[in-house]
Amino acid sequence: MLSHDRVWAAIDALAERYSLSASGLARRAGLDSTAFNKSKRLSSDGRPRWPSTESLAKIIEATGASLDEFTGLVEGRAKATSGSMTASGSAAVQRSAVPLLGFAQAGAGGFFDDAGYPSGQGWDLVELPARATDTSYALQVQGDSMLPLYRNGDVLIVEPGAVTRKGDRVVVKTNAGEVMAKVLDRQTTKSILLISLNPDHPDRDIAMRDVEWVARIVWASQ
Repeated sequence: MLSHDRVWAAIDALAERYSLSASGLARRAGLDSTAFNKSKRLSSDGRPRWPSTESLAKIIEATGASLDEFTGLVEGRAKATSGSMTASGSAAVQRSAVPLLGFAQAGAGGFFDDAGYPSGQGWDLVELPARATDTSYALQVQGDSMLPLYRNGDVLIVEPGAVTRKGDRVVVKTNAGEVMAKVLDRQTTKSILLISLNPDHPDRDIAMRDVEWVARIVWASQ
């Protein structure tokens, strides 16, 4: 049965499934960050306030989820390809095996094609609670250049070819073999402006002719 509580619970579950807060999900979908706040779920007179169909369409598009996946969350079920439900009715997270390598390896030749997809054989694999596609892979942070957000040994799942927006965390590889995790501030056909995660390291404004690939970080083992 479709109910106000179930729809809002499904939005919360979708955010959690894609490692986002409700506010983060709203921002990623291009909505006001407070759109899914608890206070917005009731009107001033206490009556239930429903999310708009437009906002639902935007969060489905922003996460890459399917309509069936979201409907499954509303109905308290889930497809095997999108995780399973626990006995309590909450979403259990699917574990996916993805290729893993370190940032130093990522900077070397022979591990990626020109679009930033893993190539070749013999990758180590890691199982992580994240929604991975056939082209997802994992990078293990090495060193302290990404503190305080990412620490040495943290694992990042990245998705080459994913749509990136201002504020997304991304991994960028330059033609010179430098690999870095930054926050995307602006990307044009001519250049990409990246904000450093570590205040001790400078922001970077790189000409696109010097960029080999850009991949969005979709999950981190923090």
